[in-house]
Amino acid sequence: MREKLSTEWKGVVLVLVGALLFSAKAVVVKLTYRYEISAIGSLFFRMLFAFPFLVWIAWKAEQEEGKTILTKKDIIHVLLMGVVGYYLASLFDFLGLKYISAGLERIILFIYPTLVVLLSFLFLNKKIYIREVFSLLLTYTGVFLAYGQDVQLGSAKDVSLGAFFILLSALTYAIYLMGSGSIIPKLGAKKYTAWALIVSSVAVFVHFAIFGTFQELKQPFSFYALAFVMGTVNTVVPAIFVSEGIKRVGSKTAAIVGSVGPMSTLFLAYWLLDEPITILHSIGTLFVLTGVFWISTAKKAKEVSV
Repeated sequence: MREKLSTEWKGVVLVLVGALLFSAKAVVVKLTYRYEISAIGSLFFRMLFAFPFLVWIAWKAEQEEGKTILTKKDIIHVLLMGVVGYYLASLFDFLGLKYISAGLERIILFIYPTLVVLLSFLFLNKKIYIREVFSLLLTYTGVFLAYGQDVQLGSAKDVSLGAFFILLSALTYAIYLMGSGSIIPKLGAKKYTAWALIVSSVAVFVHFAIFGTFQELKQPFSFYALAFVMGTVNTVVPAIFVSEGIKRVGSKTAAIVGSVGPMSTLFLAYWLLDEPITILHSIGTLFVLTGVFWISTAKKAKEVSV
């Protein structure tokens, strides 16, 4: 019993630390934008520093779990999900952070479970239940409150454009989650995630080679230090921590613990970026957290649906 509790507590701590490190990524990205760097340039350096570790994780997973024989269809699936789920989602995220606050970015990104529900309803003919309807209403009310507050504090055009890019990021990540269900049991979660991130990294490298500039490669040491932190501490380390934490406590508990992310981003952005925390930001974040929590913990079978 004591050993089980110890394992669960370790899992909670791993997920908590992983969630905090993931959430800090938006703040670090905003810090890199204080240098002469584009969105794809910042993303390029993130994946450049993360890439060797991702290759190592994929290699280690192959050694531990054994080689998996994939069909041509499976390989195309992994390539497609890597491009959609991590390359496009990350690109839209970095583009959006050029225009909006780190706090609003995290709030909008956090709604991806609700997008999974909506996409499943629209394209997979899955029912939306009463509890989920209330969750959706609460979640998007929270997003609207936070968005409206940012519009009042900044440029309506910039905030709207940034919010649009972040919404696209959440949408592409939701598509990735929906498309991953059939391949993960065959490949394994760790191996699949590592290969999807490797595919994403290659796509980012090609993108930068075409549209980036040589001038962006020449940066002061302080920028490289930020990029290294972004690629390792905010990408590779939390991915490992969350994965190991889920093994110990399960995905539902991990989702609950991980909900600290948006709030931690608000406080970190206030501390490092001087982004204001208003009452509407706080209420909006609370609404989003509650709505996503309800929809993430909803039972599969319910009596009433719409």
